[in-house]
Amino acid sequence: MKKSIKRFFEKFSAKVTKATGKPLAFILAVLVIIGWAATGPIFNYSDTWQLVINTGTTIVTFLMVFVIQQSQNKDTMALQIKLNELIACSAASNRLIDVEDITEEELETLKKYYVKLSQLAKKEADIHNSHSIDEAEQIHIMKKRLRKTGSQ
Repeated sequence: MKKSIKRFFEKFSAKVTKATGKPLAFILAVLVIIGWAATGPIFNYSDTWQLVINTGTTIVTFLMVFVIQQSQNKDTMALQIKLNELIACSAASNRLIDVEDITEEELETLKKYYVKLSQLAKKEADIHNSHSIDEAEQIHIMKKRLRKTGSQ
C-alpha cells in the first residue's frame, strides 16, 4: 500500500512537473488571470472576487511546492549517483563520493582543499597536471626538493 502511494506520487509529480514546465501551461495561467480580471466589473471588484484568485493561486502554489520538490529530489539523487559513478571510475580522489551527505562545515573544509589545489596548479603553471589534492601536494613537494638540490 505504502509503496503504491509513493510510486503513484512519483509518477504524478513527474507528469505534473513536465506539463507545468511547458509554454502551454503558462499561457493557460495567463488566460485564467485575464479571465478573472475581465470579470472584475461584473462582480464590482468585490472582496469575494478578489478572494477567488487569492485562494486559487495559494492552493495551486501550495500543492506545486510538494510536486516540484518530489521531482527535484529525484533528479538530484540521480545526478549525485551519476557523479559518484564518475568519481569512482576515474583517477580522481574518491573522498568526494557521497559528499552531498556531509555537513556544511565539512563542505567548507573540502572547498579549502580545492582552493589549495588550484593555488598549487597555478604555481606549477599546468592546471591539468594532477588528479587529487594529495597527488598535487606530493608533486609540488618533490619539485621543490628538486629545485633546491639543483640550485646547490
